[in-house]
Amino acid sequence: MAVGERPPEWEEPSRLVRLEALYNRGVAPYGARYEISAEISDLLPDFDRVLGTHQRLAGRLKAIRTHGGAAFADMDDGSGTLQLHLRSDLLQDDYGLVELLDLGDIVGVEGDLIRTRRGEPTLEVSGLTVLAKALRPLPAKWHGLQDPDLRYRQRYLDMIANPAVRDIFRRRAEVMREIRRQLDELGFVEVDTPILTPIATGTAARPFISHHHALDQSVYLRIATELYLKRLLVGGMHKVYELGRIFRNEGLDSFHNPEFTLLEVYQAFADETVMMELAEQLISGVVVRLTGSPALTYQGSRLDFTPPWPRISLPKLLEEEAGLDLAALGSESDWRQAAQARGLAVEGKPLAKVIDAFFQRYAEPHLEQPSFLIDYPRAISPLAKAKPSAPHLTCRFEPFCLGKELGNGYAELNDPLDQRRRFVEQEAARGQGDEEAHAFDEDFLTALEHGMPPAGGLGIGVDRLVMLVTDQASIRDVLPFPLLRNRPEQP
Repeated sequence: MAVGERPPEWEEPSRLVRLEALYNRGVAPYGARYEISAEISDLLPDFDRVLGTHQRLAGRLKAIRTHGGAAFADMDDGSGTLQLHLRSDLLQDDYGLVELLDLGDIVGVEGDLIRTRRGEPTLEVSGLTVLAKALRPLPAKWHGLQDPDLRYRQRYLDMIANPAVRDIFRRRAEVMREIRRQLDELGFVEVDTPILTPIATGTAARPFISHHHALDQSVYLRIATELYLKRLLVGGMHKVYELGRIFRNEGLDSFHNPEFTLLEVYQAFADETVMMELAEQLISGVVVRLTGSPALTYQGSRLDFTPPWPRISLPKLLEEEAGLDLAALGSESDWRQAAQARGLAVEGKPLAKVIDAFFQRYAEPHLEQPSFLIDYPRAISPLAKAKPSAPHLTCRFEPFCLGKELGNGYAELNDPLDQRRRFVEQEAARGQGDEEAHAFDEDFLTALEHGMPPAGGLGIGVDRLVMLVTDQASIRDVLPFPLLRNRPEQP
């Protein structure tokens, strides 16, 4: 059977030669179903208990050492690594396959579990099956895969060369399971809402836009799930949540990826206090489940997530640190003058970015331990209920640690007339060049006009939570496939 011509960039034509030899022996080098009896991680922790048992295992060869009529190999099945002992007297004619194996090949093996004279847990192989021939080499054994860009582009190689990466993704799945477990036990219902939407609403962000050919209309990848989940509150589902992928056409850095996972939770007849308590419970519960303690060390900083967390007033913090009186800032020009007086570079930026500049300079550096920043300005909170005692503020909070927000929440605005006024204000901001201002959503207003119960809402960035419990400095390290810039064309 012809193997075909090798691509010019391949450096190991000998692998193709061995592939051809396998075909010539009548071996199908890309096998089908192979029944296994256990994973390596099931066997190693209490190896003496399974010593002498016959096992069928499968995995990738990470090392091969030949010694005359025998060979030792290391096989990784994704859960752990086990040594294989391959002997010509046991394998007989199949021992010829050993000479045709390369590092990276996937094989099925069966035999008895033994300990070598040095006490090494080992499978004495009596049956060998080639399941997938690797035509490209693995990263160098001792140097691994170090180039960050290559690690992200070829994540499969990263996972082979750096097994700890696989553990991060398994722990990510544990975070998701723990979130679901807690919310399900509290009576919340998990739902799905549209990813393709006619309007990008639910937060302030620039969306990705596409086109639906059959309907001949523009559609957007969702920037939040909020307004659809609130429609469910209107419909009588009073405790709902969604763990969903969100898409925002924004920059990339160690804490931002344009595609990410967001938890959004809504509870009828609740307010921001109830949702802060829920945020504490969810986040601390994840930390305890994943680390065994409510405290952890992240990038050298000790963080204690034990509830209750401090509630820090944003107006008070800005007054203390910047000499700013939020009640006196009645217009956009007031904010801009205050920013210029303090040397903040806000020229040409929309109001939301002006206010954000104050947060970054005067608030975020003071939010090291887990805490809530509360009482946000109305101007940047178009979906949050106003504080009765201070209408220029809202019943909004954000959980923070190490100066980075983990989420967002508030008492939801359920007054359709006030919501309409807020949308009009946001439309005006869009008209003045703020691409991230909230879009006007008439359909959502129609839902509100049918009556939405008072409610609390909460959003938590799942990727940042995974970063905390796995001690990863970059969001790219907790996403299996982060967005990357296209490679330049090769000359």
